[in-house]
Amino acid sequence: MKKFASLLLALVMCLCCLTTAALAERAPVAKDDLKIGFIFLHDENSTYDLNFITAAKAACEKLGIAYETKTNIPEGQECYDAAAELADAGCDIIFADSFGHESYMIQAALEFPEVEFCHATGTKAHTENLPNYHNAFATIYEGRYLAGVAAGMKLNEMIDAGTITADQAKIGYVGAYPYAEVKSGYTSFFLGARSVCPSATMEVTFTGSWYDETLEKEGAEKLIQGGCKLISQHADSLGAPTACENAGVPNVSYNGSTQAACPNTYIISSRINWAPYYEYAIKAVMDGTEIATDWTGTLATGSVVLTDLNTTVAAEGTAEAIAAATEKLEKGELHVFDCSTFTVKGETLTSSMADVDTDPEFKKDTEVVENGYFNDGNPVTKLIIAEYLQELKDAGVDTLILGCTHYPLLKKMIGDFMGDEVHLVDSGKVTAQAAAAALDDLGLLNGKKAGGTARYFVSDTPDNFDELAHTFLGEYAGGTVERIAIETY
Repeated sequence: MKKFASLLLALVMCLCCLTTAALAERAPVAKDDLKIGFIFLHDENSTYDLNFITAAKAACEKLGIAYETKTNIPEGQECYDAAAELADAGCDIIFADSFGHESYMIQAALEFPEVEFCHATGTKAHTENLPNYHNAFATIYEGRYLAGVAAGMKLNEMIDAGTITADQAKIGYVGAYPYAEVKSGYTSFFLGARSVCPSATMEVTFTGSWYDETLEKEGAEKLIQGGCKLISQHADSLGAPTACENAGVPNVSYNGSTQAACPNTYIISSRINWAPYYEYAIKAVMDGTEIATDWTGTLATGSVVLTDLNTTVAAEGTAEAIAAATEKLEKGELHVFDCSTFTVKGETLTSSMADVDTDPEFKKDTEVVENGYFNDGNPVTKLIIAEYLQELKDAGVDTLILGCTHYPLLKKMIGDFMGDEVHLVDSGKVTAQAAAAALDDLGLLNGKKAGGTARYFVSDTPDNFDELAHTFLGEYAGGTVERIAIETY
């Protein structure tokens, strides 16, 4: 007789990756009493900070929450001072946006335990074990890969037009620092370009600053003079895009569209949309619920996005190529860091250890190559899956019901953990099939293929339904959305 188990994971996924670290219980905070603080490295003149500032404004205005900002805060003691000022001003939750802010945000979290501190791009929350300190990031390498596809399509167009030869398909990349995030970014961008333009090569230059318009412009100009036919960047000013516009060289920007300033050369840009995280963390404080120690936004959460494609500059077929790659990424059929697509020192990579626990000695403690590719699934999510499913796996279950609408998004990771011999049942899919069968038995099934109208009923807030419906429904084309009080049924 088959063993049968129903999967009811005690997780609040919210279409993101959470940890199970025990956090201190906090009382809910009424919206009218809630105050939010934001710390930004620069101001609106930085494309990096403008992206955060825009998201902060959108999230707070959507939720109707008062907020205060601190701009041009360096990665030093000034960050602690700004955080302390915001805490003293009554902020219940404080966000910071730059990697170098982390140590000072931790210092503030220690001093103000009643305040939640959320740090973007940081790495230490899971080792600091502070109940009021949290990290957040996103799989932006997927966005950079997709932007690289657009770059590769443009190079192909130039080759086909005879403007350049295949061996002249050289990309230039302006980076800020030789940090891991920057290296991951330009590598994923290059792999995206090479996926459609196999002859592409790339040269990288660093400015030594996150924001220096002069150095970024000079770096781009040097790359162009060195034969680069397309430029991209991981730096925060309009320096590189401006150099491209002046030289008539195609450009793929970062953190936002530069089409207004560079209409003749701008193609597309990838960016992290921080609004979903801001909304999630703020609502957690309002509800008195836990904020994830580590949160990872994805394509599915609407956190990894591309700006509108400049069709007057982009190559024909670019939108379709991006859509095809996006679909494969979301289905797990494509992995950005597939080891079969690159070599390291002339050899195919089969194993690589990384320092995930960020100890002072930077001891490499975690294997990051699995099944032939760098693990681009969140390791925290895998730990959660293992914690909650190990007992079922040990019991030898052969059928597992994914008993929540969120869980099919993790179907591949759950399947990888449970093994091929365990059958996974998508409860939403089989419920729809059962409903169709019941309607058919009653003679009520509408056989029309088109022409109907759709109404959607949700048990949670309908605010983000339009943004998320494409992930769940695939062919979503709009319709009325109504919230129902499920407890009354």
